Amino acid sequence: MCGIVGLFLKDKSLEPKLGAMLSDMLVTMTDRGPDSAGIAIYGSEVNKNGKITIQSDAPDEVFSDLEQDIKTATGTKVSVKRKSTHAVLEMDASEVNSVRVALNKIRPSVRIMSAGDTIEIYKEVGLPKDVAARFDISTMSGTHGIGHTRMATESAVTTMGAHPFSTGSDQCLVHNGSLSNHNSLRRKLRREGVHIETENDTEVGAAYLTYKMQQGSTLGEALESSLKDLDGFFTFLVGTKDGFGVVRDPIACKPAVMAETDQYVAFGSEYRALVNLPGIEEARVWEPEPATVYFWTH
Repeated sequence: MCGIVGLFLKDKSLEPKLGAMLSDMLVTMTDRGPDSAGIAIYGSEVNKNGKITIQSDAPDEVFSDLEQDIKTATGTKVSVKRKSTHAVLEMDASEVNSVRVALNKIRPSVRIMSAGDTIEIYKEVGLPKDVAARFDISTMSGTHGIGHTRMATESAVTTMGAHPFSTGSDQCLVHNGSLSNHNSLRRKLRREGVHIETENDTEVGAAYLTYKMQQGSTLGEALESSLKDLDGFFTFLVGTKDGFGVVRDPIACKPAVMAETDQYVAFGSEYRALVNLPGIEEARVWEPEPATVYFWTH
């Protein structure tokens, strides 16, 4: 099962409502996956700061004195904004990698959800409505975002098994389906130095795209390559700093629907995820074609 939603805004006046609209879309998909849920938000603010979103099962202890401990370890000034089990660390963009390395040493239990200039990922075990409320997703603004509600089939119900998965700067991926060659591909990517944390096949898909782009492919080219290198059935929705892309496998047995107006492009596993969007009655609505890459960018 699993449910995917995505929203790419063309109309800047809708940006303050991104979190609210995306949350509503995700909650509508609850019965496709009640185990865990997650949302990636790409913020609309433009600044020189970089962000790292982290998670801990013991946030009171782990997040305590984190700003000072990072400054001691790296000399970098970091602000920490906590949201329940997550926290967003902001720092000069040039310091993101050094802070990430330091976190592995001074807080080894911390899980990194995402890193980049604009992306923030929040995900936890639980119903979509509870996850969205826990992190106040409805109050967030941004240019675009993607979400996922999961019905676990190939791995345990855990925070790290939830989607979205982020394996590159400002990049994330959600997935509906199942990859049959993820174990062999995981071994190959690890030999190439790609860091993969979980046994979830979706993280392998995300890591594959990151690797292809590190080798010089555009996102579109990486998505095209996935059609021959990834076995199984899948619908991918990929977020990047400037937009998002969609691709389905050549058989396309997993449900998907898209809608486009002058204000937005929307994606849902089912049409009912889109029915509350403004102007949906006048939208161009279609089912994305098999083995076809779709991509929108600002």
